[in-house]
Amino acid sequence: MITKIAFPTNDLVNIESHFGHCENFKVFTVEDGKVKNVEMFKAPEHEPGVFPRFLGSIGANTIITGGMGQRAIDLFKNQNIEVILGAAGNIKEVLDVFLNGDLYSHGTPCTHEHGEGDHHHHHHN
Repeated sequence: MITKIAFPTNDLVNIESHFGHCENFKVFTVEDGKVKNVEMFKAPEHEPGVFPRFLGSIGANTIITGGMGQRAIDLFKNQNIEVILGAAGNIKEVLDVFLNGDLYSHGTPCTHEHGEGDHHHHHHN
């Protein structure tokens, strides 16, 4: 099983939390839980739908990022790319956690924060 995991980044070390503002993508090719290859890609000009198509074209099947809007998530899903949200910090550390199976997407598109005592749930189908 080969997985290509893309991280949005500016400095090539840390995850850029604002997905749409990233300057680069660091893409890890992982086979059987081991990193086989690391590639750097300059991010294309950012317009809606460009990043999902770009990452689809390079064969990425997972994107790990801080947050993105629901529309972007849907576009990635159309490319059969899994979106994992809520990641931050050092790319290598996050990748290790992910490969150990300990990283799960918080799955919430960034729209607004929910405070304590907020009991209603939104379901996106």
